[in-house]
Amino acid sequence: MAEPTVIAFDDLETMAGKEIGVSDWHTIDQDRVNMFADATGDHQWIHIDVERATAALGSPIVHGYLTLSLLPMLGPEVMRVTGTSRGINYGCNSVRFTNMVPVGSRLRMRQTLKEVNEKAGGKQLISQCVIEIEGQERPACVAETITVLYA
Repeated sequence: MAEPTVIAFDDLETMAGKEIGVSDWHTIDQDRVNMFADATGDHQWIHIDVERATAALGSPIVHGYLTLSLLPMLGPEVMRVTGTSRGINYGCNSVRFTNMVPVGSRLRMRQTLKEVNEKAGGKQLISQCVIEIEGQERPACVAETITVLYA
């Protein structure tokens, strides 16, 4: 298991513009895809009909939004900020799903801290989060996320 990069709240600005690290690999299995389909109501056959999707596409495909929803799980594997009381997901500047993810793939996140700015009594972090697919050159997802942390 990879250890996250630990950064003190007061030192965040020194990391702006730098790659922070990568998470561990995580396998996305059909059970997780089915649970996501049930939670969101997105039961499109390319995700949940294993037989039909395998015949048409080689395997079922992971929902793009399931891939994006992994960010809160993968983030703490990459970076841990000490000296904070709370953090808030503020949104995304951009999200692109750049490759299909076959069910059974292993994914990880590579994070770069692009900017750190003062915001509402806290610090706004803008990060580039790239969800990589093991064995593939093109990533599954590239998202520019915004988080606000408070001391």
